Amino acid sequence: MPQYLISTYIPDDFDPSRVTQETIDAIHALNREMIAAGVRKFACGLSPKAVTVRSQPDGEVVVTDGPYSEAKEYVGGLSILETESLDEVLVWLRKGAKTFPGVVEVREIFFNPAPAEG
Repeated sequence: MPQYLISTYIPDDFDPSRVTQETIDAIHALNREMIAAGVRKFACGLSPKAVTVRSQPDGEVVVTDGPYSEAKEYVGGLSILETESLDEVLVWLRKGAKTFPGVVEVREIFFNPAPAEG
């Protein structure tokens, strides 16, 4: 069954202290519903702080603070859902959109099996 990466974007000026208990309860209720339905495999929030690691043409590796690109929003959380189809994922995301406003990106996860050791 296909799995999908759900990335939740929040504004750069997001203030978590302004999230109401009602919103938190609704998010937890949706997560419990997805777990009970067997579609949620993983979910978490992410820190706005990031470190970027880049390989340079000369072979040097550069580590810098901050996300890869300047943006007015960042990935604030992610989930992995396993469903029959993208349409089923969208049903769940429509429920979530009513809970917490923001932009959500969905991508199917592709698995390439490791070659057998010989």
